Amino acid sequence: MKERSAWWWIPTLYFAEGIPYFIVNNISVTMLNRMGVENGEMALFTGLLYLPWTIKPLWSPFVDILRTRRWWIVAMQLLMTAAFVFLTLSIPHPETTSGTPVSLFTWTLILFTLTAFASATHDIAADGFYMLALDKDKQSFFVGIRSTFYRLSSIFGQGVLVMIAGLLEQRTGDIPGAWRTTIGITAAIFALISLYNIFLLPKPSSDIRRQTTSAREIFREFGRAFATFFRKKGVVGAMVFMLCYRLPEAFMLKMVNPFLLDPVEKGGLALSTATVGFIYGTVGVIALTVGGIIGGMAASRWGLRKSLWPMALSLALPCGVYVWMSLVPTSIWLIGVFAAVEQFGYGFGFTAYMLYMMRFSDGEFKTSHYAICTAFMALSMMIPGMVAGYLQQWMGYSGFFIFVMVCCLATIAVTLRARTTVTE
Repeated sequence: MKERSAWWWIPTLYFAEGIPYFIVNNISVTMLNRMGVENGEMALFTGLLYLPWTIKPLWSPFVDILRTRRWWIVAMQLLMTAAFVFLTLSIPHPETTSGTPVSLFTWTLILFTLTAFASATHDIAADGFYMLALDKDKQSFFVGIRSTFYRLSSIFGQGVLVMIAGLLEQRTGDIPGAWRTTIGITAAIFALISLYNIFLLPKPSSDIRRQTTSAREIFREFGRAFATFFRKKGVVGAMVFMLCYRLPEAFMLKMVNPFLLDPVEKGGLALSTATVGFIYGTVGVIALTVGGIIGGMAASRWGLRKSLWPMALSLALPCGVYVWMSLVPTSIWLIGVFAAVEQFGYGFGFTAYMLYMMRFSDGEFKTSHYAICTAFMALSMMIPGMVAGYLQQWMGYSGFFIFVMVCCLATIAVTLRARTTVTE
């Protein structure tokens, strides 16, 4: 039987990988804000939803032990489809004239949490499947393709779906109903992708669960991977770098959409949901992607050590556009330009962060050590995001964005130290 081309399954696999991540971590923020949940509670509870991506290395061995990667991919996609269906039934109909208690969204948050754990497990299986189903040459060829479709899922999740919700809000005047319909559309699309992958995802002969290795040996190797990571030279400095390099963006991320959406009397820009979906979720994501591409080209030419300073400054300094927007009346066109500049800078600057993690992961347990690094990456976003809402409520938007700029000093400090440990 002729081997099925990777073009048949890589686009849908990585599009499906991105959708639940952006639903859980981005759309949830916009949805709860539009339904009147205060920024403090909203940021705390949606920040906690990062937890599965933070701790996913803890259960990654079970994906190898219990079933094939293909089984985990299909099972998690079906589970997430079911979660999206139940989400449409769990969204309450709150009053938005005043602060809405987050307790009203208990079942919604439980389903978001279930989706988050399923999505993190899907990530483990998908990345393992990618390496098993393709030889090294094809892995290199398709790495850009998988990244492209992951970014397209970001545009779909943060842009198209938010614009659909916004247009439905304007047309019907029913904000909860608009979001129920939007999540329902997501469930239908995700169900189609899941069915597609059931039939067209290949079954490589190398994708088998481990039968010759005992659970005790798996856990022994698992423990050794963790132990060797924390015995690496410079591990404390590396952990500080991974936790602090993105500190300004980590605080700001949870508050960007609320700032764009909130009324002027609360210090926001009072944009419509559809406009935010276009500016931040579409134009911003495109700028983020372009910044990442150019960042990769620059890093390949300059090397990591020479790239660190321009990329760190590119990540940190453009956050200042939000200080400007919170203090100075700004046209919608300039808001779009500012959002694109900030996201381009973040995409360009994030390249150095990824390369640093790859360099630090080199060694006997490269895959496991990189997974631990990604856990620190998720933790670096989770902790600041959880408190960002309360800080914003205390400081106001302008004070909060000034605080974000002060956090740029942390990026500069860890970059200064990292340059002394990176040789090229």
